[in-house]
Amino acid sequence: MARYDGVFNSLGLREWCDAEKTDGPMSMAQLLAKAKGNDGPVESAGLPFPSLDELHEACAQIGQTRDLTEGIEQGFLAVRAELKFFLDPLTQPLSWLLDGTLYAFEMAPWWVMIPLLVFVSWFVSRSALVTGFVAAVLLVFGFVDHFDVAMQTLAIVFVCTSLSVLIGVPIGIGMSKSDTAQRMIVPILDLLQTLPTFVYLIPLIFLFSVTESKLYGIAIILYAIVPVIRLTDLGIRLVDRDVVEASNAFGMNASQKLMRVELPLALPNIMAGVNQTIMMSLAMVVIASLVSAPGLGVLVLRGIRNLELGVGIVAGIGIVLLAVILDRVSKAALSRVDKARDVK
Repeated sequence: MARYDGVFNSLGLREWCDAEKTDGPMSMAQLLAKAKGNDGPVESAGLPFPSLDELHEACAQIGQTRDLTEGIEQGFLAVRAELKFFLDPLTQPLSWLLDGTLYAFEMAPWWVMIPLLVFVSWFVSRSALVTGFVAAVLLVFGFVDHFDVAMQTLAIVFVCTSLSVLIGVPIGIGMSKSDTAQRMIVPILDLLQTLPTFVYLIPLIFLFSVTESKLYGIAIILYAIVPVIRLTDLGIRLVDRDVVEASNAFGMNASQKLMRVELPLALPNIMAGVNQTIMMSLAMVVIASLVSAPGLGVLVLRGIRNLELGVGIVAGIGIVLLAVILDRVSKAALSRVDKARDVK
């Protein structure tokens, strides 16, 4: 007798519960118990929680947990064709951009890429120490024959971070100008920020082919875009109200206030958001190697799958070094912005 039979009997639902009662397939717990020679799962002492599986034991008309998960799956598959038809042309430029950038980074010889990246580091940071560290790390990648895969990872981070900033900054500006927009967008950002990284890949695998670059590109952008949106909104909201009132007194319209007053004053916060977006893009690139994203993450995955300790450790150290140089360069750029604002 099931634990909750009495509840349904007292409610007069026994006939409904027993109507067309059929035994469904065994649950995983029942299969494991049968394999061990038991008749069923071991029941805990006392009254168990009224979960779907427990209620199903007492009333067959109530679905089990596996029915719920199957319903979610079938619902997604039912709209898959329409989603794919809508999203395919919309996201195809992302595949072209990723493939083109990867091709450019891979085909450029080392004697072009290393000086170019060193120059970019100097132009952004204006720090001899940071620039020297970047040059040393790039040379280390070359010495251990990881330069090509490091450039693949860097290319993906570059594209996804750039798109995250291009999309995220306008959204953050819109949030800062409208409390209603902020209330609507913040729960979405909370969801994106708390969702486990692997979960991003599950629906995308059903929508796009694993061979398409946009599969991992979308996952990286969704994961990494949150900080730049939040900090853009925060930075503009923290602009001194007296400064805004002064700009109003000078007759500035909304766009002039935004471009000449609010964005320059919010730039340190926005740059901090860009720094976090870069770091989160790099973290997601490693996870995205599970769905054909090239780069250092592939070597980490190979080390795990094949138990190649040396391969995994060297690739992991390479990811750490790449993260450090990206962090140092972006922070040096943020420091320059802060100093320029203080001088003004």
